[in-house]
Formats: sequence, C-alpha cells, structure tokens
Amino acid sequence: MTVLHFTGIKGSGMSPLAQIMHDMGEQVQGSDIEQHFFTEDRLRERGITILPFDENNIQENMTIIAGNAFNDNHPELVKARELGATIIRYHEFLGDLMNQYVSVAITGAHGKTSTTGLMAHVLDGYKPVSYLIGDGTGFGKEDSHFFVAEACEYRRHFLAYHPDYAIMTNIDFDHPDYFAGIDDVFNAFEEMAKQVKKCIIACGDDEYLQRIQAPIPVVYYGFGAENDFQARNVVKSTEGTTFDVVIRNEFYHTFTIPMFGDHAILNALAVISLCHYENIPAEIVQQQLADFEGVKRRFTQTEIDGHILIDDYAHHPTEISATLQSARQKFPDRELVAIFQPHTFTRTQTFLQEFADSLSEADHIYLCDIFGSAREEAGVLTIKDLEEKIEGSYILQADDVKPLLAHGQAVFLFMGAGDVTKFQEAFEKLLKTEETV
Repeated sequence: MTVLHFTGIKGSGMSPLAQIMHDMGEQVQGSDIEQHFFTEDRLRERGITILPFDENNIQENMTIIAGNAFNDNHPELVKARELGATIIRYHEFLGDLMNQYVSVAITGAHGKTSTTGLMAHVLDGYKPVSYLIGDGTGFGKEDSHFFVAEACEYRRHFLAYHPDYAIMTNIDFDHPDYFAGIDDVFNAFEEMAKQVKKCIIACGDDEYLQRIQAPIPVVYYGFGAENDFQARNVVKSTEGTTFDVVIRNEFYHTFTIPMFGDHAILNALAVISLCHYENIPAEIVQQQLADFEGVKRRFTQTEIDGHILIDDYAHHPTEISATLQSARQKFPDRELVAIFQPHTFTRTQTFLQEFADSLSEADHIYLCDIFGSAREEAGVLTIKDLEEKIEGSYILQADDVKPLLAHGQAVFLFMGAGDVTKFQEAFEKLLKTEETV
C-alpha cells in the first residue's frame, strides 16, 4: 500500500484531510514542527504518526501531500523530487477527492468553519457524509453520498475545486498579503462561481455576492425581503434563536437553533437552503440543527467557578463584532472582557482602525502581542500601535494574566487565530488556583 505522507500535517486543512484518508483505509503519516497545535489532537486519537520535519521522512514509494504554507524549497519536498516521489499540493488532492461525491464547498471571508460543521452535521441526518472542517476535524467514509469541505479563498486555492454546490457566506477584504483589495477578492469568487456544477447558494444581504455572475442558478438567502430564502420573525433568547423561513414569499417552516447572533441565523439559512434544494424534509433539518454542538474554537464555552470563558477564532474585525454580538445575546447581564491576539502583521496594519472600532464594543479590552505565521514571521508594527487607538486597553502577557481577575464573573472572550489559547490556559490555571486558596 502506498503511504500518504503529509508535509505540514498539523495545518487546519491538512489535519482533517489526513484524518479522512486514514478513515478511508489509507496508510497515513505526516510531519510538522514540534510545537503543539489543537489541530493535531484528532490525529493522535487515530494513532496517526506525526514526525518532526526531516528530509529522511521521505521515501520514493510515498505520495507526498504538501501543505500550502510550505514552498517547493522545503527539505522534504526537495528530497521527494530527488527520489521521484509523487508530490500533490493539498488543494489539488482535495479537489480530486471531492469529485467522487456530491460535493458541497463552503466558502466566504467569514463563517466558513461554522457553516461547514453545521452543514456536515445536518446532511448526516439524511445520508452518509464525509467532511473537512477548518477547525482540524475530518471524517471519511468511502460510501458517503455527500462530501462537505471548507474552501479557502487565500491565494485562490479554492479554484482547484469544481463542486456540485458552493455556499458563499460573504465577500470581504482579508489576506492583504495576497489580495490587492476588495475587487481582487470579488474576482476570485466570481472565478470560483464559474466552476460550480449545480447551484450556488449565496448570502443576498452581501452587496458583493449580489453581483456574482454564474452559468448556473444562484439562490439567495438572508434577512432582506428580496432573498429567495428569508428569515422573518426572529426571536432571540439566552437559550438560542427561533425564526421563520419564507421561500419566495411563502412560509416554509419555523426553525430553532441553539446558537446566538445574526451570523448564526445566516449560517443556518445557508444549510436550510441547500437541504431544500436537495429535497431533505424540514423535520430532519430541524432535528439536526437542534442538537448541533458547534465546532472547535468557535464560541467554545468553559465555565470555572462562575467565570465564563469563550474561545473563538475571530481574527478579523467583522468576526470580532459577530462574536461580541453573540455574547451579548447569551449573557446580557454580564460584562464582556475581550482578550485579543492579532494574527499576521499585514492584516493588523491593514485593519488597525477597524480592529480598534470592533474591540471597543466590549466593556474591557486586553491585547496580546501580534502572532506571525509561517509566511510572515515579523513586521515593523507592534501591539502598541493598536493599544494607542483603544482608550483604556491593556497589553496582557501570558505569564501574568492576574489583571483579568479584577473583572469578577464577567464573560472573558479569548479571540485570535494564533496561540491565544495559551492566555486562556493560563487564566484557567489561575482561577483553579484561586479556588483552592
């Protein structure tokens, strides 16, 4: 049996892809840096071997799946070429795999991971599903009917996919290290739209998605009356959200979701729209929506001695605002304390004022040093530049989170795409220590 070796196996897409192939009976191993990432936990649960990067990991009878964060000069890829081993980039391998099933690609600047997780869960109540979620979760089943995958627009990698369906949640400017501006982002999505086989399901409340041109049907969902699938009569509570769905001005069904914020309604509408297109009964959809437990690092809640800690991947101003809105709905009587770690220097520089504005919606703001990436390890900007734009904000260090204790039983929102979880872990340890004193 050919060994599949994943170079960069801890990546948010690579890890779930490795899990999928393992579940389908392939022999899988991979390599990465030795630092722990939450994306490796599901790999270790399956007993998948994770090695330190080393050119000696590579043998000529292997197929190398190369993570997109690593260029062709990576020692493992150089060795693979020398040995004549097959090298396939992550997005190309995934694109070929998706073609074997009724494929659903979830894309958009924000909301991809949550919507992918929700879509996979709901469809699984109807027919078998394989899925790849950007929170490090993957599941493979050879006899699957559906394949649901998060499809990232970064460097136009999603153009490797030709899905049956595409969910487009929104178009917003992000990844300023690659995209020239919002028009460049829009052009990438329009290119993607031309590759979809059956139908595009897009948020009609998004001004850019309204302009998408495609040779197949485009079905719109949202709050606006012009949408094909519209949410009406929304009732929000501390337990969740209930809303009516109207299809082209005709009442369809009332749905209740255990989720919070307008973005959660939109994510659910996207799923409901696709399920209707696939003739899945509304009762099955509601049942699956009701017991959805969420995805990793998306409004993940922990409670310690009355303190509420929320772990969330929010790393763009739009996402920060959505996370704070959700927290206001679920915890209307508590103060919100934002602990935010910016991710990449170019993103922080580009959205410096927008970050300040969105974070100011919290009652108290703590900032962590900027987290770089494999592509961008340093920059001129520092966290002081953001602190100066937010009155009353404070720079927090992972080895001293005691200032957070001053806020009592507030809601503490740890937000970011880097290693902001180390701040939460330090605070959890401090709270447990306080409990025993």
